[in-house]
Amino acid sequence: MAVRLPADSLDPYRRFSRYNSPYPAHDDGSAIDLYPEGGEGIAPVDGVVREARTVGCPDRSYAASTDHLILIDLDDEWCRRAGAEPGTVARVLHVIPEVDPGDRVAVGDVLGPTTRTGFFGQWVDNHVHLGFRSPGTNPLRASGSLPVAVDVPVEPMSWDGTGTVVEAGPTHAVLDAPTHPDPGGSFAAIASDEGVPLDGGLAHYPGGGTARPVEPGAALSLWGTRVGVGVDAESGDESRIEWESVDVIANGERIVGLSLFAVRDARYGAKLVCPDRQFDVGESVSVRIEPGDDPIRLGSR
Repeated sequence: MAVRLPADSLDPYRRFSRYNSPYPAHDDGSAIDLYPEGGEGIAPVDGVVREARTVGCPDRSYAASTDHLILIDLDDEWCRRAGAEPGTVARVLHVIPEVDPGDRVAVGDVLGPTTRTGFFGQWVDNHVHLGFRSPGTNPLRASGSLPVAVDVPVEPMSWDGTGTVVEAGPTHAVLDAPTHPDPGGSFAAIASDEGVPLDGGLAHYPGGGTARPVEPGAALSLWGTRVGVGVDAESGDESRIEWESVDVIANGERIVGLSLFAVRDARYGAKLVCPDRQFDVGESVSVRIEPGDDPIRLGSR
């Protein structure tokens, strides 16, 4: 059974993603990335800090050489609200701990500053990675996390693929579109042609997901091109999809892909992952999807 984050656990965050990562925990929907407003790692759970460890991570020129793991023994009441078994442990990554074992934390408390590590791409914003382990299991192992769900609706957000660049980095560009239907209120995500909110790296990570259940084998399309199909997951996660072999084209050139997540901030715009193509602020961009025989893949399912 999935640990279902209560709505108030998401209050400190402007966006979240369950599938926008190449790592196994995200690939099967058993972790969630939570993006705070500022540079502070905000607690998404209530409990008592069990342990904080420094861990190694991939060597990246733009990232810190180490990461940090914070283990939190969850309060029984929080477990009850999240549908988790008493004794469940939360695992938090990408936060430099300013808490000690024995400290009590509640949703909204600062655990420490977020850190950029080699576990995520240069185009990825700082965030809090959250996963859960069953009572009696080893919470230090990299694998074995429980499925994660969210107890908030995600509204479908239509987009025609066009926009103007408002932010340009060495590996990404952010557009001024689509426009959030309820900024500061509900979460929303770019939707498929069928009106299903999408989550993940399209299609640079082979697997993605949705914000609502999809039938195994059900096809999803974007701008008339089939982009994914529902996966019959052994874990019972009914939101997983497998991306089709497609290419993302921006202004006539292939780019790595689109970074998709659920958002509620007014500053949201589609994010293009494009380390080999520089876009300029103010440039008009038109994005389309085409079937491809050799799609860019940065991870494996």
